[in-house]
Amino acid sequence: MADINYLTAIRFEFGAVNGLADDLKALGVMRPLLVSDRGLEKVGLVDRVRDLLGPDVPVFLDVPSNPTEAAVKAAALAYRMADCDGIVAVGGGSPIDLAKGVALMATHDGQLADYAMILGGLSRITSRVAPVIAVPTTAGTGSEVGRAALITLDDGRKLGFISPHVIPKKAVCDPELTLALPPGLTAVTGIDALSHCVETFLSPRFNPPAEAIGLDGAGRIWRNIRRACQDGQDRDARAELMMGSLQGGLCFQKGLGAVHALSHALGGLKTHALHHGTLNALLLPGVIRFNAGHVGDKMERLKAAMGIAATDDLADAFAQLNRDLGVPAGLGALGVGRDVFDITIERALADHSHATNPRPASAEDYRRLLDEIL
Repeated sequence: MADINYLTAIRFEFGAVNGLADDLKALGVMRPLLVSDRGLEKVGLVDRVRDLLGPDVPVFLDVPSNPTEAAVKAAALAYRMADCDGIVAVGGGSPIDLAKGVALMATHDGQLADYAMILGGLSRITSRVAPVIAVPTTAGTGSEVGRAALITLDDGRKLGFISPHVIPKKAVCDPELTLALPPGLTAVTGIDALSHCVETFLSPRFNPPAEAIGLDGAGRIWRNIRRACQDGQDRDARAELMMGSLQGGLCFQKGLGAVHALSHALGGLKTHALHHGTLNALLLPGVIRFNAGHVGDKMERLKAAMGIAATDDLADAFAQLNRDLGVPAGLGALGVGRDVFDITIERALADHSHATNPRPASAEDYRRLLDEIL
C-alpha cells in the first residue's frame, strides 16, 4: 500500500476501492452522489460501489463519452434534489470530469461557460467546489488527480475548466478495477496517458519536477502497455499502467501541446463521437515530428527513459505502437472528413493547450497534421 500526498491525497493499491466509506467519513461527506456510466453498470461495478456506500445512495449514470454541459446540468439537478454534499466518481475520464463539473455548478452561480479557463474562469472558481472522490477504472486520463475538467458546451466548444479547487479531494487508485478492461480500450487509454507524460515533458514551461514525473511515467507506460494488452490479468503491468496514468495527471499541470489542442477540438464535434485517447494516439506521431528540432535534447532524454534505442526515430516508434495495438489507421476510419477541418482548426488555435506546444503552430500547420492522419 502507498499513501501519497501530491496535489491531493492518493491511495494506490489492489483493493483500494473497499475503503470508500472511510474516505467519505474522513471528508465529512454524509450523502454522496455516485456518478458513473451505463457500461460500468452492466458489468456490475456500480452495484459493487453502491454496496460499499449504502443501498440508498443516489446515482447518476447518464454520462456521455465526452461530458457535455447538458449532462452536467442534469447531474447537478440530481445532486441538489437528493441534498448531496459530495460526489464519488467511478469510471474513466468522462465520469470523473463530469463529476468535477457537477461539483462546480452545484456550488457556484451563473453559467458553466463563466468558469472556462480561456474565458477568464480560473479566478471565479472558489473553494466552495463540492468534494469529489475519484475512482479511476481505466489507466488513461489521470483526471483523478488533475486540476481540469474537459466539458463540451451546448454550443459545441470543448473547453477546460481549470483550478486547484477542481482537483478531487481523494484519488482511490485500484488496479484491480482495470483487470477486465479489453485490449482495445487498454491500448487507447494507455496511449492517452503516454501522451500526457510526453507532451508535459516537451512543454516549454519551466517545471523540472513535473518533467521528472512525466519522464518516469512515460517509461512505465511504454514498458508495460503491450504486456497489459496481451494479458489483461497481468497484475504488475496493470499496476504500472495505472501509476503511469496517475503520473500523467500529476505532471500535466505544466501544460500540454498540439496533440491535445487538436484532440479537444475534434472531441467537441457534435457530428461525431470520438474517443479522446484514440485521437491522441493518432496525433502523437505527427506532432512529435512537427516538434523535432525545437525541444533541445528532450527527444533523446525521452528515448532513454523509455528504453528506445538512441538511433531510433521516436515518432516512428509511436506509430509502430499504434499499429501493434490495433489503433484505427486514421480519422477516415472514424468517419471524419475534411469538412470538419476548418472548425477543428479554429477551436484548436483557441484551446488552452495550444499555447504550450514547444513549436508555435499555425492554422496551416494544424491542417497538415490533420491531413496526415486522415
